[in-house]
Order: sequence, then C-alpha cells, then structure tokens
Amino acid sequence: MKLEDLEQQLLALSPSEKVQAIQLLAQSLGGNWQGIERTPKVCGGEARIAHTRIPVWVLVEAHRMGYSDADLLISYPSITEQDLANAWAYAKAHPDEIELAIERNEVA
Repeated sequence: MKLEDLEQQLLALSPSEKVQAIQLLAQSLGGNWQGIERTPKVCGGEARIAHTRIPVWVLVEAHRMGYSDADLLISYPSITEQDLANAWAYAKAHPDEIELAIERNEVA
C-alpha cells in the first residue's frame, strides 16, 4: 500500500475514527499499548490484559475457536469491552508475535 492511498482513506474517516487511528499509530510508535502489559515474570512475559493474567494470545485463540466477544466477557468477568478492543488492536499490530505465542503453547 502506498502512503498516497492511505492518506485518502484516512481523510475519509469520521472524526472519531481519525482519533482511533491516531491513537493506534501513537501506540505502535511508542511501544506503549493502552491496556496491555508485558512483565517478564508474569505469563512468561507475554502481552496480556493490564492488571490480569490473561494473555492476548489466549483471547485471539478463543476467538478463532468461535468464541464471541460476549462469550469472552462471560468467561473472563474481570475484563471489559475496552480490554478486548485493546487486545484486538495489539494482536492486529503484532500478528507474528501472537502466532508464535499460540504455536509455543500448542506444543507445551
């Protein structure tokens, strides 16, 4: 994709979508993902929902298995819709990392 194409798409977004795009870009540049934490001795250092022991890869894998967001919120009552949105944004920005985590845990 060329920057010129992306520019047209960005300009076509609604104001709230533009804010979301700006936040996503800022997070990806800073490496500081809202609502996502990585701590070496917690969950093996995997990206996880902040203040929990729920790795992002677990949510992604559950989603692939057919769990809806509503199912996940029921299964994990300590997380919110915003937590899921943060997890999906992180997973989308780091697909290789998530795939590797899933593969490692399938073997284990």
